[in-house]
Amino acid sequence: MDGGLDRRGWLPCYLSGAVFAVCMAGTTLPTPLYSLYQDKLGFSELTVTVVYAVYAFGVIGVLLLAGNASDAVGRRPVLLWGLGCAAASAVCFLCATALGWLYAGRLLSGLSAGLFTGAATAYVMELAPGKGSPRASFVATAANMGGLGCGPLLAGVLAQYAPWPLHLPFVVHLVLLAVSAVVLFRLRETVGERRPLSAVRPQRPGLPPEVRAVFGPAALASFVGFALFGVFTSVSPAFLAQFLDVDNHAVSGLIVALAFFASIAGQSVVGRIGERRSLPLGCAGLLGGLALLAAALWWQMLPLVVLSALLGGGGQGLAFRAALSQVAAASPADRRAAVISALFVVAYAGISLPVIGVGVLSGHIGLQDAGLIFIACMAALVICAGAYLLRLPAEDGTSTVRRTREQRSR
Repeated sequence: MDGGLDRRGWLPCYLSGAVFAVCMAGTTLPTPLYSLYQDKLGFSELTVTVVYAVYAFGVIGVLLLAGNASDAVGRRPVLLWGLGCAAASAVCFLCATALGWLYAGRLLSGLSAGLFTGAATAYVMELAPGKGSPRASFVATAANMGGLGCGPLLAGVLAQYAPWPLHLPFVVHLVLLAVSAVVLFRLRETVGERRPLSAVRPQRPGLPPEVRAVFGPAALASFVGFALFGVFTSVSPAFLAQFLDVDNHAVSGLIVALAFFASIAGQSVVGRIGERRSLPLGCAGLLGGLALLAAALWWQMLPLVVLSALLGGGGQGLAFRAALSQVAAASPADRRAAVISALFVVAYAGISLPVIGVGVLSGHIGLQDAGLIFIACMAALVICAGAYLLRLPAEDGTSTVRRTREQRSR
């Protein structure tokens, strides 16, 4: 039982999870500050979305070019590089006297997240007693989403109630990164046989035929869930300020944080309700969150924005953890990393491309109408994923893949 576990044995797992959370917090730290940068540097809402999306391009680039680096050179070196990129990103924001600094900061932030996404998840699980346990998996996913949620909350509170709103959040983050580096140096390396950096080869996302039945709805749900997060973390502060007269940066940061915290709650119940039910339930949650967001845009009501963050975030957590588990289980062992990379590429495309589309449209038809068009498109995608899942017989996607493999082996 959990209560009988040696807590000292779990300490390295929790410490590595804390390091993971600190790094991911830096990727969402600027969210409630964009309006201040707009006032200071004078750029449009489209520019806000592009600055935000540059981060996702950095993540995708690292996943494709060096997603397997930690398997070769070790977990700690890659995580230290990730902390270095995060620190360089914070320095760029501290020096931001022109738009180029913001682009550089977001790109470096994306590189840090790309380095951490796979390596830190594996490291957290490997440091836990009984590698691969559900508890260790939840620590990793909670650290990821919890860090993303803490970023806007920390920045919003500091920007609202402390001096130097465009500087203090990044100074605090630099201090946390330094502490994280010290923690990493005190944790053990988990990769036994390390190879030189020259052994790292770019990964091409692969999709074996037997995985496609699982991958389609999983990818659609992941795309929509991350797109919803992308809108919340890029343009929701502007919507709150323009239409709801919410100029409090702490409130803006809290609403964004609620979506990520709700995702943790959604992920935590996947084990209890099962992966087969979690994916369609997650799609339903995403659809409900999108509907509430549309209602919030139409009637301009703050409670609906909050409910949208909670329901949509919970749906994203349910859908993404179930999608990731099903795709990993259905993949051949020798192609698993490539298939998971493909799923993350789709997810991070969701966090960037639709957000840029909202920014482009908002310059022509306004933020409200652009948001409603975005919601309609995302709702259509999640309905397609849900309809496909409802057409499946009462078995999970992994069972379908197993049957396909048996037929191919005959």
